[in-house]
Amino acid sequence: MKLQLAKWGNSLAVRLPAECVRAAGLRQGDSVEAEITPGGTITLTPAKPFDKAAFLERVRKLRGSMPESEPVVERMRREARY
Repeated sequence: MKLQLAKWGNSLAVRLPAECVRAAGLRQGDSVEAEITPGGTITLTPAKPFDKAAFLERVRKLRGSMPESEPVVERMRREARY
């Protein structure tokens, strides 16, 4: 589908046809992620809202797999490297 760029303030804008917006499940005010490849291809993807609960669960799982060690500051004090 060929779309035309238009001036919008100091930027350029692309107007998305209603059929594209409906197919992507977008509404006015929604956000999209733009990805640009080295070859110049631009891909727009609907942005997923931030899920705080899922993020915290992922951090808990990752933290469990990290080895616990003494704090860096305590080691520096012990070795008098400050």
